[in-house]
This record gives sequence, C-alpha cells and structure tokens, in this order.
Amino acid sequence: MANTSIRGGLKESPHMRELRYTVHLLRQSPLVVVGILLTTAVFVVALTAPWIAPYGAEQRIWGERIQPPGPAHWLGTDESGGDVFSRLVWGSRLDLSIALTVVGVACLVGASVGGVAGFLGGRVDEVVMRITDIFLAFPALILAMTIAAALGRNLTNLTIALAIVWWPGYSRIIRGQVLTEREKPYVEAARAVGAPTRRILLRHVLPNSIYPLLVNATLDLGGVILTAAGLSFIGFGAGAGVAEWGRMISDGRNYLFQAPWMATFPGLAILITALSLNLVGDGLRDVLDPRLRR
Repeated sequence: MANTSIRGGLKESPHMRELRYTVHLLRQSPLVVVGILLTTAVFVVALTAPWIAPYGAEQRIWGERIQPPGPAHWLGTDESGGDVFSRLVWGSRLDLSIALTVVGVACLVGASVGGVAGFLGGRVDEVVMRITDIFLAFPALILAMTIAAALGRNLTNLTIALAIVWWPGYSRIIRGQVLTEREKPYVEAARAVGAPTRRILLRHVLPNSIYPLLVNATLDLGGVILTAAGLSFIGFGAGAGVAEWGRMISDGRNYLFQAPWMATFPGLAILITALSLNLVGDGLRDVLDPRLRR
C-alpha cells in the first residue's frame, strides 16, 4: 500500500509512475519526439514494404529509364528503369536489417566478453582488454574494408565485418560499468549468502550495467547504416543493382546532372534515418542517466 499512489480512483504502482515520468521526460524535448516519430515511420515502411512499394526491388521497366518524378513514378526511375520510390522502400528493410544485426551481435559479444572480464578481473581481464585494444588500434573503417575484402564483397560478409569491428566498444562500456557495480554492497551480500558467481553476474550485475549499452546501441544504429552505405558506395557491400541505399547512390553518381533524383533521394533516406536514430539515442541518454533526471 505504501508503494502505490491513487490516480483516477485506481492504485498506481511505482513502475507505472516511473513509466509516466519517463514519457514526460521524453515529451519535454520536441527534437526527441520528432526523432521517435521519424524512427517509427522508417520501421513501419520497412515492415510494410511488400504492401506499399508499387514495384519489386529488382523489377525493371526498360522503356521508362531515367524518368523524372511524376504521377507514374513518384521519385522517378533509375538508369535501368527501376522505380526509385520502390527501391527506397525495399532498401529501408535491407539497411535496417544490417544495422540491427550488426548492433545486436556486437552488443551480445561485447557485453558477454566485457562483463566476464570486468567481474572476474585479474589475468582474464588483462587478456581480454589487450585483445580489445588490438581491435581498437585499427581505424574502424579500414579494418571493416579489409575484413569485407578478405571474406568476399557481399552484404553478408559486410555485416560480419561490421560486427567484428563494432563489438570492442561495447566490451569496454560494459567492463567499466561492471567494475563499478561489482564493488557495491548488494554484490557482497549476494556472495555472503552463497550465490554462485554466474548468478550474481547474470541476474544482478549485468542488468544494472546495461543502460549505457542501450543508449550507445541506439546511437550506433545510425552509425552502422552510414558505414554500411559508405562501404557499399565504394564497392565493399551490395552489388550493382541491389536495392541498398549506399549502392543506389553509387549507381546514380554518374547521373548527378542528368538525373539528380537517383542519388538525392537515397541520400536523404540515409540522412533522415541516421538523424532520427541519433535523436532517439539522445533522448534515451537523458532518460536513463540518473544525473540528468530532474
């Protein structure tokens, strides 16, 4: 009873109060609200691509090559007769899947490695952090290009390369958080009652260390999209004609003056998606960081 409040004649739990306060904090920033709306719109477009795209991702209308935007093709057509709007819609699904896969794998590997290293400390921590330092010593873009070229130039190998490049950052974030959490009284209390190390790490320490990871993961979604598009642009990702935003810009660069819409609209899609994800990440940081909650 002491942990609930009355709202509209109903008892409200602390979790509901916290949720309402979180929503209130997010609504305080118009930019964060815009970011949430744009991000939601991009994900909805990706999920509903088969229903809203007038044409298939690889469908070509050879008699309508390089047509300007109009009623038949809202964003025009490309050099091979592909509908730019349809390819943008299908490309959203492809680029978001790459970003989600890379960030998901990097978070899982980085959190596991960094959490174990920070909690166990000693020689394990030293070995893991030196391996992490080796990865971080290389420029991320150059390392991704090298791995993608070695594995083969396609989107699957590009995704693997980016995941390999991205995990060390998460490992360092989690390690730093775990080093702080493991010294807190609740960890000592769990050890005192005989809780096994694995249980303490998985049930207590990692859940309390995860918030900075969530913020960075949201911000990195936009970064992965930008990096994947950049690598596809220079030939390390999607092949010619694939409905991927970076590849679409690459295919349209030779027609910048003749048909600027071929490269302009994919560039705007990348800009809007990356910007909206960054705005959401900033909002999450303000909400999850107790020092910024007022």
